[in-house]
Amino acid sequence: MPKRADNSALSTQHSSVFVVMGVSGCGKTTVGEALAARLHCPFYDGDDFHPPENVAKMAHGIPLDDADRAPWLAHLAALIWEYLDRGETAVLACSALKKRYREQLQVTPRVRFIYLEGSFDLIWQRMQTRQAHYMKADMLRSQFEALEQPAANEAITVPIDQDVDGILATILQIIL
Repeated sequence: MPKRADNSALSTQHSSVFVVMGVSGCGKTTVGEALAARLHCPFYDGDDFHPPENVAKMAHGIPLDDADRAPWLAHLAALIWEYLDRGETAVLACSALKKRYREQLQVTPRVRFIYLEGSFDLIWQRMQTRQAHYMKADMLRSQFEALEQPAANEAITVPIDQDVDGILATILQIIL
């Protein structure tokens, strides 16, 4: 989806979509839900928008390629525009591992990325205890290999070596 001109100087100037990003197991959903609750806005898990074919591939341990992700990212970009066009704020959890994926979601400067940064060992340990999730822990290595860490001007980077309340406090201190 092409970027639109951001001519929203009136009621929409304070709306934002916060994209909580990072590798699987870093806490995107947990932190995203907490942030949305604090901001009194809707939360969306990007994983819920994958077509069944993508979910099936991941459930079988097959990493997605760019062709698999293209329609999914386009759908998420359209969802972002829906909120911003209405002047509303929302929180979206999405891995957004590569710069080009973030560029596709960065439909306007009102999209702000929050990168949950953690070590492979910490996240691997957390993933070993996960239940009922189609992303298997052994795919974590491919996530780290695909990750293009965002630059300081591209995302708010928050270390995940603290509890959810600490992570949320760090985010709120920066965005409010």
